[in-house]
Amino acid sequence: MERNRCADLLRVGAIGAVALGHWLLTSVTYQGGHLSGHNALVYVGWGRWLTLLLQVMPVFFVVGGYANALSWTAHHQRGQTWTDWVRGRTLRLLWPTTVYVVVAVLAVTTARIAGADAAGLARAGWLAALHLWFLPVYLLLIALTPLLLAAHRRWGPMVPAVMAVGAAAVDAAVLGRHLPLLGFGNYLLVWGTMHQWGFAWQDGTLTRPRRRCRVLAATGTVLLAALLTWGPFPVDMIGVGMRVGNTTPPSIALLAFAAAQTGLLLAAEPALARLLARPSWWRLVSRLNRTVMTVYLWHMVPVIIVAVAFYFYPTGLMPQPTIGSAQWWALRAAWIGLLAVVLVPLTVIVMWMQRPLLLLPSGPGVAGWWSPALLPCGLAAAGSALARLAIGGFAPGGHLPAVVLAVYAGGLLAALFSVRPPSQDTAVGFRSAPE
Repeated sequence: MERNRCADLLRVGAIGAVALGHWLLTSVTYQGGHLSGHNALVYVGWGRWLTLLLQVMPVFFVVGGYANALSWTAHHQRGQTWTDWVRGRTLRLLWPTTVYVVVAVLAVTTARIAGADAAGLARAGWLAALHLWFLPVYLLLIALTPLLLAAHRRWGPMVPAVMAVGAAAVDAAVLGRHLPLLGFGNYLLVWGTMHQWGFAWQDGTLTRPRRRCRVLAATGTVLLAALLTWGPFPVDMIGVGMRVGNTTPPSIALLAFAAAQTGLLLAAEPALARLLARPSWWRLVSRLNRTVMTVYLWHMVPVIIVAVAFYFYPTGLMPQPTIGSAQWWALRAAWIGLLAVVLVPLTVIVMWMQRPLLLLPSGPGVAGWWSPALLPCGLAAAGSALARLAIGGFAPGGHLPAVVLAVYAGGLLAALFSVRPPSQDTAVGFRSAPE
């Protein structure tokens, strides 16, 4: 089957928007001997409207649903089992993530030996880990893909519709009944709904006829406008540090926003396909697509490097105007330029470092009855550890989270030992960009 070039373009554009958004809204300060970072949205009220352009995580889940549906269908037709397929997809994410985690642990250890300030180290460790929240959610959706895809093929649009109603019910329970623990259900219901849209994109039920995309966009726009006007939800589609937010946990307002965004992007697919028919554009997108996973994992590292090099005493090269002032906005271009200059060679180096992982064998154990049980245990352990890292960072209180790291290592080992039967492929490896 011919590769969907539009899906690759959306993935590349989304990772660019993620990096740009995080860089734009991160403001570094050095005062009283302490290096710190601030979320500019806290200080620039109107900047919350920018999140309507910068919130692109729904694109990753829609494209992920498309890719997972295509991949599982092809592998299942060749006789591959759930364990084989999920394990392969999981390791493609966990190997590059493990490289990132190991480097982060080494960096924290080195900083502690060098006598780094505990508060500053904790802040940097949190900044370097906050984006890892995506991985446990996506790993869960990978594990559920065969079941959810079967539901899609039987009930079609009723599945995301029911999930959306469930998400609204969870919001009502969290906000109306003050049952915050129920909010965790929306990580599956909200992001999972977008993943289901990816299934519908892949088999054409969302894009043939094309007016269905416009209906999705119009429905999402109307619902979002109503929720922002009469509901308790803020316009901020990131929602960090707010009493009522849209992402922690994800809300029905975020889902409405995602519907509008997805509908508009898929309605533009024919125009994007014509653009990508040009060989020069497709070569560029194809090359960039291979870097997506690396850029996602490492794009906040340049923030730490540039902060230390240009803000920290004794250099102090970068001025520190008031956040939101005209001078602060003018300096954003220089700030983003410096980060890009650091990120490009960093990405090249990391991808070179990861190349030997492509040659790793399928696993150190022997396939057996335990394989289907061991893989879910590994997924649960690795996913929960990544979630804890996203919340607490790599250096909570200035110290390594030893227990969390041990749980992650155990999850990775469990996934490794849930080996494929010897008759299957003998290498797993990974690609730089998840498909």
